[in-house]
Amino acid sequence: MTFVLFGVSLLIFTILMTFSPERRAAAYISSPQQVKDIPMIVKQFGLDDPFHLQYLRWLKEIFSGNFGYSVVAGQPVWDAFWKYFPITLELNLFTSPLIIIIGIWLGMQAGIHYNTSIDHVTRIFAIIGWSLPTFLFSLIVLMIFYGYFSVFPPGIISDEYTLFIKENPDKFIQYTYLYTIDGLLNGRLDIVWDAVKHLIMPVITQVTVVVALLLRVMRSSMIEEISKEYIVTVRAKGADHRTIYHKHAKRNALIPVVTVAGWLVAFSMEGSIAIEIIFTRQGIGWWLATSAVQLDIPVLMAVCLFFGLVYVIANLIIDILYAYIDPRIRLT
Repeated sequence: MTFVLFGVSLLIFTILMTFSPERRAAAYISSPQQVKDIPMIVKQFGLDDPFHLQYLRWLKEIFSGNFGYSVVAGQPVWDAFWKYFPITLELNLFTSPLIIIIGIWLGMQAGIHYNTSIDHVTRIFAIIGWSLPTFLFSLIVLMIFYGYFSVFPPGIISDEYTLFIKENPDKFIQYTYLYTIDGLLNGRLDIVWDAVKHLIMPVITQVTVVVALLLRVMRSSMIEEISKEYIVTVRAKGADHRTIYHKHAKRNALIPVVTVAGWLVAFSMEGSIAIEIIFTRQGIGWWLATSAVQLDIPVLMAVCLFFGLVYVIANLIIDILYAYIDPRIRLT
């Protein structure tokens, strides 16, 4: 994990170093009058130093907990990260379990009922979900649920509750900055329900788009397992439906599915940029997109490093799950 993260940091830094020192110095300018100070800024921050010196200087700052200052957030990157991260985390706490449960269940049903109406319907659902661009599907969901029916609003939480929380820190303590969880901890079910209503559209969009791939992988894996000789043997012994499909076929079919599921969850943690922008949820994805447009370099480097960490941890969890699902892996 250490070597992978080192490689990720080196790659990210190398890509950003393709910008000229003057272009990177523009990130430190906050007014038109400062344009004439670009040469001085380049010298002040050592932006024209050799690559290895700049990289080592950056690593030193990272290890000391200094990720720089975010112009977009108007505060240090580290503080801004903990402001935006709970919003993305809350969305993924709802979507990730649904993606895994629905994807595995639908894929399993399609594999068991291969070439039947159940299989055809799930395949059509998977093709539509995977083919539709996220931003387009988000707009369709927004148009239907908010524009036409006016039932589920965009955003994170209603303005009245935002004002109440801000003006009454003693009556509503933000333990986790996740409104659904903090609402429960504070005994405010009305705030919990309001936060859930704001989550419904993003959850529907992300689950529909992401679950399609997992569904297809589970279906293919299940069809392959059912056709193997050991399943034929189990059938010949008179085993019931549940034993054949749930105990034997499903367990072996999950090996490739675990890999895909882990990567999909890690991918979702990137912040689902289109979803956060369209549904006005100012999380990691929104912050990254806005920072990219404004070339907020400290944010780009910190968030990309965070994504690398998420994928490395996801890969570790996948390896551990392999050993749990298949005892043969533990023996090797």
